[in-house]
Amino acid sequence: MITLTDSGAEKVRDFMATQTAAVETAGLRVGVRGGGCSGFQYALAFDEERDGDTVFEDKGIRLLVDRPSLPYVAGSVIDFVEGLQGAGFKVENPNVVAACGCGSSFRVADEEQVSAV
Repeated sequence: MITLTDSGAEKVRDFMATQTAAVETAGLRVGVRGGGCSGFQYALAFDEERDGDTVFEDKGIRLLVDRPSLPYVAGSVIDFVEGLQGAGFKVENPNVVAACGCGSSFRVADEEQVSAV
């Protein structure tokens, strides 16, 4: 399962209000892709549901996860934070064993089995 904090859900709702996608099939896509100094980066985007997606719903928001990304983001909590270095989404991921200094990429324990998006 993937969840949102209250501030994360509020920001997703704000962004989704500006999108033209169908509300019934649209949501926040949560995934990973290869890259960054630690191996993986999060891919967060507003998208419509695709075949093979696992769909979670939290606080009235659909969270869409493709099959290859699911093992690497399962259990994550998505927040929206504002600070001195700017504002953005922050993912608290229990699967991460190491992250780069800037926090934009991460590594998981079982990298050799990853099929990054």
